[in-house]
Order: sequence, then C-alpha cells, then structure tokens
Amino acid sequence: MRVGVLAVQGAFARHGAALAELGVEPVFVRTPAHLVGVQALVMPGGESTAMSRLLMTSGLFDAIADRLNDGLAVFGTCAGMILLAREVLDGRPDQRSFGVIDLTVRRNGYGRQVDSFEQDLAVSGLEDPFHAVFIRAPVVTRVGSAAEVLAEYEGIPVVVRQGRVTVTSFHPELTEDHRLHAQFLQEVG
Repeated sequence: MRVGVLAVQGAFARHGAALAELGVEPVFVRTPAHLVGVQALVMPGGESTAMSRLLMTSGLFDAIADRLNDGLAVFGTCAGMILLAREVLDGRPDQRSFGVIDLTVRRNGYGRQVDSFEQDLAVSGLEDPFHAVFIRAPVVTRVGSAAEVLAEYEGIPVVVRQGRVTVTSFHPELTEDHRLHAQFLQEVG
C-alpha cells in the first residue's frame, strides 16, 4: 500500500516514521504529482492556517480535493482534523477546509501552547487505552449524523470517523503507540 503524508508543514516526519514502523513506505506529498498512486493520505498536525495557505500556493488543495471526492481514505490529526472538517470556527477569513467530514471544530479550542496536556483515552476498536497528546488542539463543537465518534475526552469527541475519513484532535504521531495508524491502515487496506 502506498500512503501519502502531506508534507508542507507540521509533524509529517513523525507520521512517516510511524507508517514505516508499520511496514508501509510513506510518500511525502509536496506537489500534486506526489499524489499519483497513493491509496490513502495522512494529514498531520501543525498550523492549520499556514497549511491552508501552502496547500493553495502549491496547487495541492484542488488536487487533494479531487482525490477526496473520489473516495481517497484520509487520516487527519489536529490541524489535519481542521483541514478536513466541514466548518471551522476561529479560522482566518482566507482559510479553506476540504469539508469531507461533517464536523464543526474550533481552532485551539483547548487553549494555547501552555495549556497542552496528555490523557489516556478509551478508543473504540482498541483494547487498551491510548495515550493522547493534545497541543493547541481543536475542539469538536458539532458532529453530523453520518459521523461516528470513536473516543471522547470529558464528553467531547476527539476521534471521529465518517466513511474513509478518520480524524483526531490530538497527535498520535508524538507517541510510540501506532495503533491508531494501524487501525486506519486496516480499514483502508
């Protein structure tokens, strides 16, 4: 399986390392040509407004949108969740999202960098808790009826799936636990 990792900004190298540890060679996606032949895409955490601008200036936004509309499987973490959500609160006026998962998210909803925290979570499909790292994480304020909540923190969804789109509010790539990556690969493989 060829899995792309959006590599314009953010924690893409850590996602690439997680995929490599699972036996999948990552394809770092920086141009539309890098999307050719990938069967799934990971959209990392980072700064969502910067990523949105870089997607537009690189020509990647429309290329990824076309692939998503054709059913490309995607795993978005933190900023990736923001980029995939239908509605983004507190974004820049020129910020764009792909709107492929029926969520409303608030950027930096858990607070600033100093408000970062870690939490063990019960995640549907995983036997043991997952240790999640929240850094300037988005807060889900609305979940559409087609989306399935796989984990919550204090009653707020933090892992959500809709069809071939899975998103997290936190950074699973910042731990040595690659079960969420493995779960995603199993679902799309």
